[in-house]
Amino acid sequence: MEPYDLIVIGGGPAGYLGAQRAAKKKKRVLLFEKNKLGGVCLNEGCIPTKTLLNSAKIYEHTKNGNSFGILTENVLIDPTAIQKRKNRVIHMLVGGVKMTMKKHKVEVIYQQAKIKGKTDRGFLVEAEGEIYEARNLLIAAGSQPVIPPIKGGKEAMESGLAVTSRELLDFPQLPNKLVIVGAGVIGLEMAAYFAGMGTKVTVVEMLDKIAGTMDRKITKMLQKELEKKGIQFMLGYQVTEIEKDGVVCKKEDQWIRCKADKILWSVGRHPIIKGLGLESVNLKIENGKIVTDEHLRTSVEGIYAAGDVNGKMMLAHTAYRESETAVNDMFGIQDTIDYGVIPSVIYTNPELASVGETEESAKEKGLRMKTVEIPMAYSGRFVAENDGIGGICKLLMDQDTGCLAGAHILGSYASEMIWGIGALMEQKVTIEEMKKIVFPHPSVSEIIREAIFKF
Repeated sequence: MEPYDLIVIGGGPAGYLGAQRAAKKKKRVLLFEKNKLGGVCLNEGCIPTKTLLNSAKIYEHTKNGNSFGILTENVLIDPTAIQKRKNRVIHMLVGGVKMTMKKHKVEVIYQQAKIKGKTDRGFLVEAEGEIYEARNLLIAAGSQPVIPPIKGGKEAMESGLAVTSRELLDFPQLPNKLVIVGAGVIGLEMAAYFAGMGTKVTVVEMLDKIAGTMDRKITKMLQKELEKKGIQFMLGYQVTEIEKDGVVCKKEDQWIRCKADKILWSVGRHPIIKGLGLESVNLKIENGKIVTDEHLRTSVEGIYAAGDVNGKMMLAHTAYRESETAVNDMFGIQDTIDYGVIPSVIYTNPELASVGETEESAKEKGLRMKTVEIPMAYSGRFVAENDGIGGICKLLMDQDTGCLAGAHILGSYASEMIWGIGALMEQKVTIEEMKKIVFPHPSVSEIIREAIFKF
């Protein structure tokens, strides 16, 4: 039998979309997935968290209905019903991916795959004793949570006191006290959900700010909004030990014990590369990540790596674009990815969305920036739909090009607006050209136009 045109290892966003794109080019494609199609994003990440967060948002709006003239009392939540709806959403979307693979005639095998080497005909891949052959490989094996080597951590994981987001998302009942270790995207979204549902949440973060490298001023504003919801932040603290009823934290010479019914590890993820047989083809690895270029090519011709395995930007939409770029390149279509215009979003309430440079990163690169900041109250729709929630739109213009170099929005619908700014940045549209764009009124997106005219 002739080799497959492409074998994909991993059925998450990078894997299943890459397989679909290749199949649409009339290529013969085989995809290996050891668990469920959809990967972390669909089964235990993006989709389930957004489903839960939407329930929390509805609950919050209902409790605060008086502000909008809606009188409510005795508002209750049903955690079991929330979980059932979350699982129903996942089942529907995973089924959609399965149907897409079938529609495009992608062969799917639910087994662990391992690269076994290369021949003159292509690459060899083994799964449960069977050998398969392909001219090209797309490695999209994803990532897994980092579990820090902290005293008592192993015992806490074994007892169920400490968990990752995978387990926490499936809890039928809400913990009374939750300690979240790490104030990145996952940690903040989980904090928002559980605090919104009535859990006492404490977030412990080693850095002096939340949300990693996102804009310092706006993340500080987000922190204040989340503190209004009862979330306690312990910034600059390091968890040194897990006890049977909580964690021990240290900041300089100060020690604090935080009680918890559950502890969430949210300190990052690392690529899954072990067991893939990468050594059989001498694939280049650095710092536990598969090395790729702007085409998603690896060090071995014919092998590409997309998604979390290359560690560039562990985001599902990045994985989508990477897999498209990889498939285009492997089948002769010139394509590259620009990581500088890929947006990031934290789906709290309010949402925080960001793309491009921050003031801090621009300064480090020696870029000449002009910055505009305006409150979301400049948007009539924002004022109409929000009560007691702050927000801001911050734009950075490169003075040498007259184009936007960064944007940061805290407020409702931020996730739905940020892509447009990224597109304008990618197309290098100048501020003066942007001033001719007509935004619908009333819309929260008008905040972008208001900010543009401040330059």
